[in-house]
Amino acid sequence: MNKYRITKLVCYVGFVVQAIINNFLPILFVSLQDNYGLDYEKLARLIVVNFGTQTVVDLLTPKITKRFGYRTTAFLSQFTASLGLVMMGILPTVMADKYLAICISAMVYAAGSGLMEVVLSPMVEILPSDNKRGSMQILHSFYCWGQAFTIIVTTALVGVFGSKNWSFVPLIWAVIPFVNAFFFLKVPIIEPPADEKQATFLELLKRHQFRGYMLMMLCAGASEIAMAQWASLFAQRGLGVDKVIGDLAGPCAFALFMALGRVTYGINAKKLDFKKAMIILSILASACYLGVALSQSAVLSLALCAVCGLTVSIYWPAIYSQGAVDFKDGGMVMYSVFALCGDVGCAMGPWVLGIVADTLNLKAGFGVTSLFPITMLICTLVFIKTKKC
Repeated sequence: MNKYRITKLVCYVGFVVQAIINNFLPILFVSLQDNYGLDYEKLARLIVVNFGTQTVVDLLTPKITKRFGYRTTAFLSQFTASLGLVMMGILPTVMADKYLAICISAMVYAAGSGLMEVVLSPMVEILPSDNKRGSMQILHSFYCWGQAFTIIVTTALVGVFGSKNWSFVPLIWAVIPFVNAFFFLKVPIIEPPADEKQATFLELLKRHQFRGYMLMMLCAGASEIAMAQWASLFAQRGLGVDKVIGDLAGPCAFALFMALGRVTYGINAKKLDFKKAMIILSILASACYLGVALSQSAVLSLALCAVCGLTVSIYWPAIYSQGAVDFKDGGMVMYSVFALCGDVGCAMGPWVLGIVADTLNLKAGFGVTSLFPITMLICTLVFIKTKKC
């Protein structure tokens, strides 16, 4: 196990990179609105471009991994992410159509994120461990730590460079995946056996429980990302609080609570009743979304945004872990399909919220989005048969 500690560490940094990719741009939403006059729907469309691209790459990753192996795929994921971030810092300054430049750049770094999303989890899953379920939660907790880190640093960078010079932010962030890419070329990695038997997508799709897990992953992505992506703008535009306070009390606190939930669950995974935990947390997540929609207090709304991170914390990694138990022949195909469904949810949740916000208001958007954790609750009751994850 000691031999692979550095491998785990590099994978942890990979999840931090994914957090950077998914979370730095929403912190710049107000800057984009002020500089380019983008409405809520166009901002929401940027989220769809990001996660939509990741969804396409999710489908392709099993074939890429089979052809090139874990090591090369992991390297490509980091290098492509770095390239996209560099493009985000340069293209909008040289292209006449600023929105198109942002979309093109987002598609490139999203492709890197899609690769790492599918390959990093099975890379860690295959490593020797006496608590694989806990290891998966710890791995995914680094996404949350990375999210909080991204929000704090991005907010600070905007304060230093100013809203008009936001393009310096992605250029600085590009350094981390660029350096991490070359670590993946050196660390010890266990490649999957060449003759490992895996079910095909159609074989998995025929299973009633697998289809239920696909829906749960969609709800996991939507429940998590809708709050994370809109909390900053909601705090500033909807609640009228200062940007720094809004970022720290909204999406940053959300990320820290989510990290706390994943680490706590990871340490105690062997002792906790998974199904009961999912039921309780889904009820609380629904209450958070509805509370934000109905509350007239800015303090309470920000508190609910933060606590929502705890309530959705175990969704994504726990379904991955339970899937590995329930679908032992799922392999890379299972991870790919789960990631795809999660990314569809990541795109759908914020997009639905943005459309409702344009049509009615932001609070109504949060109210409608509560349907995702409510659906997760129903799915947990129907499809989760085993107790512990």
